Amino acid sequence: MARYTGPKTKIARKFGAPIFGDDKNFERRKNQPPGQHGPNKRRGAKRSEYAIQLAEKQKAKYTYGILERQFANMYERANRAKGVTGEVLLQLCESRLDNVVYRLGFAKTRAAARQLTSHRHITVNGEIVNIPSYILKAGDVVAVREKSKSLEVVSDALASRSSYEWLQYNDEKQEGTFISAPERIQIPEDIKENLIVELYSK
Repeated sequence: MARYTGPKTKIARKFGAPIFGDDKNFERRKNQPPGQHGPNKRRGAKRSEYAIQLAEKQKAKYTYGILERQFANMYERANRAKGVTGEVLLQLCESRLDNVVYRLGFAKTRAAARQLTSHRHITVNGEIVNIPSYILKAGDVVAVREKSKSLEVVSDALASRSSYEWLQYNDEKQEGTFISAPERIQIPEDIKENLIVELYSK
């Protein structure tokens, strides 16, 4: 499956949550499922347990912009690691370079963060890293490449950046330190990771 590039509001309405960030169109139509005819009897039918679990996995994949095989590999890695599998899975998602670039405020969306990274505008510990799925370790320093600091897309994003407890941002150097993988309670995404674990455990 290729990465989704279609209408984002449609997907957000499908899951009933603004998974791609602020979306005025979603807020206006969030109570309407996508489709030409809107809600109907079939949409209101009770979903099976499998359908609910699958939807939660799809929601997580769309939220973090991860492809099916990548996500399955991350689940296997989380399953082998110490700790609660679902929590470790979300921690791995949050530790991806594209997600941290987004969290640090260098980009307004994860898609934009992925593009900044793949176009070689981001450095990790002073070295250019153009792999969005690169997993950061505690102490890694993420920054905008010196030549790219004047990019309008970066300055616009930084103007409305948020702060997170597991990231330390240096405004003067325009860089952030990945202190550690966040605890589950610190991750703001509304994802029921236990349903994803149940799905993969079948």
